[in-house]
Amino acid sequence: MKKFTKGMTIGDALKLNKKSEQVFMGFGMHCFSCGFAQMETLEEAAQVHDIDVDLMLEKLNELQKPKPQKPIKISKKK
Repeated sequence: MKKFTKGMTIGDALKLNKKSEQVFMGFGMHCFSCGFAQMETLEEAAQVHDIDVDLMLEKLNELQKPKPQKPIKISKKK
């Protein structure tokens, strides 16, 4: 499982997991599609937007955790 890091660009984060958009928007970062997103690191973006980078990384890395699958219920025919 590849993790999000402070040195990763926003563009790389979006490539790693498309759902990272939702995390960025949750932190009020709506500019992830601008040209700077391809060059700006997550740490730099957090500083500009006054965001706790460690909290943002925690939320981004939660996207990478495998989700437990629900068991499939099989009923026997009578």
